[in-house]
Amino acid sequence: MCFMDSLPAGTTESSPFADRIVSIVNSGAIALMISVGHRTRLFDTMATLDPATSEQIAKATSLNERYVREWLGAMVTGRIVHYDAATKCYQLPAEHAQHLTRAASPNNIAAACQFIPMLAQVEDRIVDCFINGGGVPYSAFERFQEVMADESDQTVRAALIDDILPLAPGIKDKLSAGINVLDVGCGSGRAFNLLARTFPNSRFTGYDFSVEGIDRACKEADSLGNANTKFHVVDAGQMVDVEKFDLIVVFDAIHDQAHPQQVLNNIHRALKTNGTFLMQDISGTSHVDQDVEHPMGPLLYTISCMHCMTVSLAQGGAGLGAMWGRELAEKMLTAAGFNSVVVHELEHDPMNLFYVIGK
Repeated sequence: MCFMDSLPAGTTESSPFADRIVSIVNSGAIALMISVGHRTRLFDTMATLDPATSEQIAKATSLNERYVREWLGAMVTGRIVHYDAATKCYQLPAEHAQHLTRAASPNNIAAACQFIPMLAQVEDRIVDCFINGGGVPYSAFERFQEVMADESDQTVRAALIDDILPLAPGIKDKLSAGINVLDVGCGSGRAFNLLARTFPNSRFTGYDFSVEGIDRACKEADSLGNANTKFHVVDAGQMVDVEKFDLIVVFDAIHDQAHPQQVLNNIHRALKTNGTFLMQDISGTSHVDQDVEHPMGPLLYTISCMHCMTVSLAQGGAGLGAMWGRELAEKMLTAAGFNSVVVHELEHDPMNLFYVIGK
């Protein structure tokens, strides 16, 4: 295929915009291959190797050499991996490994590339929704819990103890002494299990309506020997707890809910009078013209359209979407009855805002 063949009649050369679109197509392809490199641990292995041939890399990773060689072709032409034609050796530069390996967390951008193939799996169903309305349910998204667990490792788990918890004054001391903690939309429980292991005197309860997520959370808790955790399959919109928890955390989950205002109302009711609600959510502005300046705006709106919004609509919900933004978030928190909202940004996470909320 020649991209020039698709230019309008009478056009003899590409325009800056056409060049940009070609670059986007190439970048989309590279994102797919970066996801493959992450999942197969090719980046992790290459970061430990001296310059090596495709055969040597395949042996080190226990992968099929022919596939490894073609993947390396994408990485070389994408300027991710260096290639020496004389020796037929490939090398992942150290400065690239700092953004592509699990050891680089929370700076491992390769993990985020998994969203592209995950979302592509439901493209046909999303197109149908454009025509007929409705939504695509959670069950249609293969690997969702696994990808979100990787995302949690990046944005939450790696910074939770030293950077996120200190945003709420005195909360680490309370956790050390022993309090009741709830995670709403806990998913696979990666962050929550870390809290439970770090603060053994506190008691931790996780809610999620995903059976798969709760199963993964329970298995990790068992493997870690966490005796202070309980995970339950619960729809956050149906929570009935009253004045039960000293700390409630929600990591990137409110905007996905079918009825987010009801969930916030339920959290307010479940929180003790002097308790703390710590919420992480996407750093939109509620205004698309301002979101143009967001460094990850296109990705976030795409994830919103093809996951966050549609899973809510599939439940007959509000379809709030990931880019509901700080302004709307503060309005809805006030409507739920919260009287104190302080918003923080953390350097490690340009995708999210952190809300420290008091009752």
